Order: sequence, then structure tokens, then C-alpha cells
Amino acid sequence: MLKSLRWIVYGVMVLAMNFPVLVTLITSFKTTREIASNPGLWIEQPTFDNYLKVLTETERFNIFLYLANSTAAALIGTTLAILLAFPAAYVIARSEIGQKLLLPLVINLRAVPLIVFAIPLYMMYQWLGLLDTQIGLGLIFTIVNIPLALVMLVNAISEVPVELDEAATVDGASVFDIMIRIIRPVIRPTLVTTFIFGFITAWNEFLFGLMLTTSRAVPMTVGASFFFAASGGGVQWGMASAVMILGALPPALLGIVMYRQLSGSMTSGAVKG
Repeated sequence: MLKSLRWIVYGVMVLAMNFPVLVTLITSFKTTREIASNPGLWIEQPTFDNYLKVLTETERFNIFLYLANSTAAALIGTTLAILLAFPAAYVIARSEIGQKLLLPLVINLRAVPLIVFAIPLYMMYQWLGLLDTQIGLGLIFTIVNIPLALVMLVNAISEVPVELDEAATVDGASVFDIMIRIIRPVIRPTLVTTFIFGFITAWNEFLFGLMLTTSRAVPMTVGASFFFAASGGGVQWGMASAVMILGALPPALLGIVMYRQLSGSMTSGAVKG
């Protein structure tokens, strides 16, 4: 009885957490007429027209360009963030001053609303010619991701015994060798988790995508908003829902593919002999 009750509670929680996604998915398979007459969860006449319109009518709004821009910028922002945060995290984890001063400073800086940096960043990008470019968007995503990557990597490296560093140093290994050959293999699950979270964070970023792009480098989050009035006749809920589902697929698929690594990093260090 208790086990059945647990499954019921679990099912209700899963349904409640994913209810908006479920509604969006169902709406994407409805015609405009049915959306107006049947706002419920039941589909009377399922249709793929909304997806076909989004994927084929690309003269005005090119969803493939938006997906490519988001993918490129997110990969740049995530990869650079990890490359920069990894050595910094090693220094912080192995330094008492780093853990007490540097890490809290970075975290507190990230707590500042991003809109505060909007005007100076826009002016700087305009001067550098980085407006409406994938690399420019990727650099912004790098800044957004560094604090998250730093926190996760510092926690992981702190769990690696310092004795491993000392033994490697005695054998003549440099700091770079220690990070690459000793620390990196041990915290590999955390690196994968950091990549997944960083990619999702960059993919979902809207403010800087709206502010720093106009046509060539528009990300998926900004491009999806264009479909809400794609035909000029008010919000096209069917097309908008289809775009949102398509836009959510890449990070969702990444999470599913990397689930084993993700779950492994969450439990690493939980049990120590």
C-alpha cells in the first residue's frame, strides 16, 4: 500500500512539473480552429501542419538558422567557460585564500542582474564589430557560464586528495601535468555535467541574444518569439507551440544522451571508503 502511494505521489509530481510542456506539445498538434474551440488536453484531429509550416516556410523566419546559431554559440560559450574555469578552479581549490575570497567574489558578481551589463557590453561589441555574430554571442555565454563552471569544478577538485598532487610533484610532474593527467580523469563526470548545464544555460539565454543580434546570429530563444505573430493575425498558438517544442529538443536530447554521466557525477564522492 505504501509503495503504491509513493508511486501515485511520484506520478502526480511528474505530471505537475511537466504539465506546461505537455500542454505545449498537445497544442502543437492542433489546428487553429481546434485550439479556439477545444483548449483541453484531448486532440480531436491531430495534425502535423504546424511543424511543416515551421520547417518549410523559412523565407521570413528560418528556424534552421536559429538552431544553428544557438548550437554554435552554446558550444563556444560552454567549451570556453570550462577551459578557463578548470585551471582557475584548481588554483582556488588548492588555495585557502581562493576558497575564502576569490570563489565568493565570483559567485556574488554573478548574482548581479545581467541587465546591469547590457549597455557597456553593447557599446563594447559595437566598437569591436561583434554585434550579430556567433562568436560574439558565444563570448557572452562564456561569461554567463564561468561562475557556474567554477563552482562545480572547485567542489569536485576539492574532493581529490592533495596527496595525489604531492606524489606527482615528487615524480617531477608540472602543475599542468597534474591538472591534465591526474585531476581531469578523476573529475571527468563533473566536467560532463558542467558541460551539460552550461550548454542548457547558454541555450536558454534570451536577454543578450535579443540585445546583441538582429538577423545573422539570432539564437533560437529570440527566433522562437518571432513565430508568435508569424502571419500578422495575432498569436499563432499552433506554430508557436511547435517552435517551442523544436527549440527545446537539443538540450533535452543532450541531457538524455548524457544521463549516465550526469547521474554518475551527482553521486560521485557521496560514498567514501
